[in-house]
Amino acid sequence: MAAPTRYRYARWDGSQEREGPTADELLEQISDDLLNFGDLQQALRNLMQRGIQQGPDRERSPGLRDLLQRLRQQRRENLERYDLGSAFDGIQEQLDEILDLERDELDARLDRVGPPPDPERPQEQRGQEQGAQQGGQPEQGGQPEQGGQPEQGGQPEGGDGLTDEERQRLAEAMRQRLERKQQQIDDLPQDPAGQMRGLQPYEFESSEAEEKYEELLNQMRQAMMRQFMSEMSESLQQMTPEDMQRIKEMIRDLNEMLERGQGDDEAFREFMQKYGDMFGDNPPQSLEELLEQMAQQGAQMQNLLDSLSAEQRNQLGDMMQQLMQQSGLEDELARLAQNLQLQAPFNDMRNQYPFRGDEPMDLQAAMEMMRQMQQMDQVQQMLERAQYSGDLSQIDLDQVEQVLGPDARAALELMIGQMRQLEEAGLLQDGKLTPRGNRKIGEKALAEIYARLRKQQFGKHNLPETGRYGERADDVKEYEFGDPFHLDLTGTIGNALRRDGPQSPVAIDPADFQVYRSETMTQTATVVMLDLSWSMALRGSFQAAKKVAMALNNLIRMQYPRDSLYLVGFSAYAHELKPERLPYVRWDENQLGTNMHQGLLIAQRLLAKHKIGTRQIIMITDGEPTAHIEQGRSYFAYPPSPVTIRETLKEVRNCTRKDIVLNIFMLETSYYLKEFVSRVAKINQGRVFYTDPDRLGEYLLVDFVTHRRKSLSRA
Repeated sequence: MAAPTRYRYARWDGSQEREGPTADELLEQISDDLLNFGDLQQALRNLMQRGIQQGPDRERSPGLRDLLQRLRQQRRENLERYDLGSAFDGIQEQLDEILDLERDELDARLDRVGPPPDPERPQEQRGQEQGAQQGGQPEQGGQPEQGGQPEQGGQPEGGDGLTDEERQRLAEAMRQRLERKQQQIDDLPQDPAGQMRGLQPYEFESSEAEEKYEELLNQMRQAMMRQFMSEMSESLQQMTPEDMQRIKEMIRDLNEMLERGQGDDEAFREFMQKYGDMFGDNPPQSLEELLEQMAQQGAQMQNLLDSLSAEQRNQLGDMMQQLMQQSGLEDELARLAQNLQLQAPFNDMRNQYPFRGDEPMDLQAAMEMMRQMQQMDQVQQMLERAQYSGDLSQIDLDQVEQVLGPDARAALELMIGQMRQLEEAGLLQDGKLTPRGNRKIGEKALAEIYARLRKQQFGKHNLPETGRYGERADDVKEYEFGDPFHLDLTGTIGNALRRDGPQSPVAIDPADFQVYRSETMTQTATVVMLDLSWSMALRGSFQAAKKVAMALNNLIRMQYPRDSLYLVGFSAYAHELKPERLPYVRWDENQLGTNMHQGLLIAQRLLAKHKIGTRQIIMITDGEPTAHIEQGRSYFAYPPSPVTIRETLKEVRNCTRKDIVLNIFMLETSYYLKEFVSRVAKINQGRVFYTDPDRLGEYLLVDFVTHRRKSLSRA
């Protein structure tokens, strides 16, 4: 025996306010699509795409379609704002600045050394000029300053221990060295990759230029490493020789681990114990996670290269190649790239982004932009998969929030919670409607029709006749022997008081009794024949017909439980439909034909089970018969063949002989159609209603309720 359900109650404090619609309201939002397409998953997908109505104003939360549109707009704004090529131009600008600083330093030093000696000038004059350049200032006229004697015979002067000749040779050597450096700078290639290559062995004279060159190299090294491991490149800001050696050892050990095969948890733990500090604050927890991160980083660098011009792509690739050679990482990184391509290919992450803005960015910012664009691609793929599958469980909400913000996450959490609420409320189970869900949709359809009836005041229709037996009506009568004793207590006591006046106790005579009249209901067996031909969908009638069928099914189940209802669908062929499958019924888009003939055969077979009460067929259609069954096969012809018309009318006559009433609800009013249904009405004496899809329910339900009541007695 199942344990009893327990409920806990608490005082209302306002915190119990629910978010989003109830399960019944949510089912109402998908019912129209479900009836139209006959596919619950498609109806749910449509709801997710357009968003969920909530609140008193029934505002829609952002749906998948809105989130995708916002994502595309965000991508478009990035592409129109930034100039990706400026990242490469920034490298050239940094190199130009470095070279300008070095040239300025070389020029300044050459100015201090002085011009080269003039061979036509006397050696003594050259020596004096050289001495002046080296810091000695001779007196005018070549006289020594007071207290000093001029040096004779090439003796050292100036206090530096050098002779004039030695000093001259030293200055000449320095001049030649500086001029050679100038020539080296001038001979550098014009392209950044060539300049980077030429500056590798160069010894800078300018300390500022050297510092900026090392800064550029460090940026390039980080970009080089970021194509494999972003967290590692950010944790090693300076990339010292010791860092580069440890990186080399780490990549070598990683390659060996990958080449031994995945799945070795112990090997991965040992690897992370040794190198885990290099992966930042959020290190990977498994080898698969590490490979996925590295594949994403590799795709970012490749996307950056693909999005540059061909010349820029070649130049940046050459610079990266130089850095790998200089760092001794070329072989290990090439080996790592090959292992990654085998075990975690990133070709599906590659994309080319046509940036066309003018806002500049450096190389690090360009790599970050590639990460953002890649995240947008991944979020877009997740949202598009959810659009087609209806499965929201595969969406990474954290990633969506990073790209689209917290309101996008809240919208998705609302969808996920509402889908779960449908199951918790017992309306869905295993991706299908439960019997309770079926009833709810039928109740909604019936309520819509009744709401229109009240609004349009259909009281002009014939009212049911009343009598002694059956269900209680709202009006009253004096009691007669044999009447059901549905006592009107207020009216009975009022009769007694009017007869004898107020007294206690009240004396009631049999003549005082007043009872409610009764309506006698006949037991009715009904077959609803539902046209499933493609023209019903083409003209927009199919959803209304299904909705009316579900409303009628719900009406009979709730108010006339003794009645029987059967459903028959007909197009090229006819077949019985189970009420619980009615929401999933679709029109026949594969075969042509309106086979009323076979539908009437099946309806007669179903009604043959009922020997008493009223038997009727309600046919909902928008066309004349264009197919009939012969030797188990459907024969189609348009315009309708005489054989099809003859066989269909033959079954109408059979229904008439069996006292089966055929009522037709026509959703089309063409001349040939009117001619056919007039012949049917003449044969069967049933009724024909010409209506439109919006008023089909009103006509059908009013007619059903009105004509199933018969009076057995009248007071």
